[in-house]
Amino acid sequence: MIEIPSGLHKDVVSLAFLLGTWEGAGVYDFPGTEKCNFGQEIVFRHDGRPFLEFRSRTWVLDNEGNKVRPLESESGFWRVTANAHGTSGVREIEFSSVRDDGTVEIWYGELADGKPQIDLATDAVARIEGAPPYSGGKRLYGFVNNELMWVGEKSAPEVPLRPYMSAQLKKVLNPAKLIEDIADLPDDGIAFFR
Repeated sequence: MIEIPSGLHKDVVSLAFLLGTWEGAGVYDFPGTEKCNFGQEIVFRHDGRPFLEFRSRTWVLDNEGNKVRPLESESGFWRVTANAHGTSGVREIEFSSVRDDGTVEIWYGELADGKPQIDLATDAVARIEGAPPYSGGKRLYGFVNNELMWVGEKSAPEVPLRPYMSAQLKKVLNPAKLIEDIADLPDDGIAFFR
């Protein structure tokens, strides 16, 4: 079930399925780097303006699932740039992001009509001098069985576009919301929570 929070700007209601904190794990594999399993936390927030704020942190996991070291961090903003209300088919998405390695990206794509799925591709990439080689990418995000799944493709000057990272994430429960829900419970011996 997708919840539409109060105060969400009308232009990003179609992205409401992304809101919240998501955690899970995935696989990273790109030529010239170490293949690994990774843990991930993604946070999508809103403050009433016509965009969602995005933050992603990943870290390398050992064979037991323990954090070994940071892998990459990314932050940015998601907007619906055309057909925000879904009245004429496809809704266009814009995502601007910056990574901790000094890469800045502008992504464009679309939200599928009638289902929570987003396809994106880079339109522009800028890198600082020390950033790793990178030419562009594609991403697919989907809300499936109450989980956020995504796969990323990447290209570099010597490597054609190929899948390199994917994850399956579950929404983290918000303690404040749990407290609200407790207030609605009948008085059946748990009154000390109130």
